[in-house]
Amino acid sequence: MPEVTSQQPAIDGWFATDSTTDGAARPHLIGSKCPVCGTYVFPPRENNCPNPGCASDTLESVALSTRGKLWSYTENRYPPPPPYPAADPFEPFAIAAVELADEGIIVLGKVVGGTLAADLKVGMEMELTTMPLFTDDDGVQRIVHAWKVA
Repeated sequence: MPEVTSQQPAIDGWFATDSTTDGAARPHLIGSKCPVCGTYVFPPRENNCPNPGCASDTLESVALSTRGKLWSYTENRYPPPPPYPAADPFEPFAIAAVELADEGIIVLGKVVGGTLAADLKVGMEMELTTMPLFTDDDGVQRIVHAWKVA
């Protein structure tokens, strides 16, 4: 594995990290909101409100809640097939569907390492964080949004 030279989001525009007054990094998801009907969407997009009862073709970029309740979860026990990167050796990981506190939409994401399905329970509070997904051949560590038990 190459030496890590920098960190970059795995997908640009899905989350941002702000610094708090104490210098800690606090990530938040970036979503979209329809200014006409108030519908939220993640991942973000610029047009076509997903509400079938709304004809708006404009969505605004908004910061989404950083906390929510665990709506559902599963555990991935098999490495992804090529060309997708997988840790070697592969370790199982949990995937969480979290209903955001303010928006009511459900966002999927990996759960931080060390937390498996046996550690999770529907309804528990979850908090947004980030984690490395893989390091590419150029030494860039690709970061994704993730969930941790609050």
